[in-house]
Amino acid sequence: MTVSETTAAVGPEAGAEALRPHAEDAFADELKALEAADDRPRPARWRLSPWAVATYLQGGTLPDGTVITPKYVGPRRLVEVAVTTLATDRALLLLGVPGTAKTWVSEHLAAAVSGDSTLLVQGTAGTPEEAVRYGWNYAQLLAHGPSREALVPSPLMRAMSEGMTARVEELTRIPADVQDSLITILSEKTLPVPELGQEVQAVRGFNLIATANDRDRGVNELSSALRRRFNTVVLPLPATPDAEVDIVSRRVDQIGRSLDLPTAPEGLTEIRRVVTVFRELRDGVTTDGRTKLKSPSGTLSTAEAISVVTNGLALAAHFGDGVLRPGDVAAGILGAVVRDP
Repeated sequence: MTVSETTAAVGPEAGAEALRPHAEDAFADELKALEAADDRPRPARWRLSPWAVATYLQGGTLPDGTVITPKYVGPRRLVEVAVTTLATDRALLLLGVPGTAKTWVSEHLAAAVSGDSTLLVQGTAGTPEEAVRYGWNYAQLLAHGPSREALVPSPLMRAMSEGMTARVEELTRIPADVQDSLITILSEKTLPVPELGQEVQAVRGFNLIATANDRDRGVNELSSALRRRFNTVVLPLPATPDAEVDIVSRRVDQIGRSLDLPTAPEGLTEIRRVVTVFRELRDGVTTDGRTKLKSPSGTLSTAEAISVVTNGLALAAHFGDGVLRPGDVAAGILGAVVRDP
């Protein structure tokens, strides 16, 4: 049994611009340039070779001069391990504290490998088993009984039948009994459909990327059986202040352009201040080591620093003279700290 249907995304109206395009759309030119320049062996149904996927994530310059912007600023070895995992029969689990770019990396990996990052299951406490396995069109089911036409494939079922990369976000938020539905999919590479007496077999190219927080409250721990089906890559917080400043400045620039916010040449100074404050609070000590600080319970992650600076840019643009100043980011810092006192 195969499932070949595709679901058309409901996009913006004609002439309207998507607020946040999918990775494969936002970076289509880079992906095409990499595909044209890539002469290395590619696993079955991969758009790019593993080397090109890693280059897409980490950035570089192609022989024709095309500049590939970095999507993830961090140890290249982590990216190589993640990409290599997807080239095997092992699923990939991206683990880390909130705000370490797990979802961002997951989306870009799927876009570079399969050209489609939309085969997604968003994990919540209410995620049903149908979201992982399959559901039914109840009008068809009542009219004709269990049939091929009545079956509604999940994103994972579609990925299996089409040899694509599926994504599961916030895996540990999904109830344990629903999590365990993944065991057969990952170990046997099949998805039984007992109502039809059939099964969906994964074709070459199928794999799964899951993300999970390791500091969240109220999560459902993975069973040892399910955890063994994954290769785990832990994404750390940026190792140095300069690396974190680089990440924040790149993302703020991208987000600012998408929101038509004015560029702020002096913004790098404020970004460095925000990053310094966040790192001092995370570490519980000032940069010079002289004063101990009370660390909030929250992570004060890089993602939150990006949000604080972006909000400061918006304040400066709409309620100031367009120049990013300390007062524009101060309110955002206060909100980030007080939110998790």
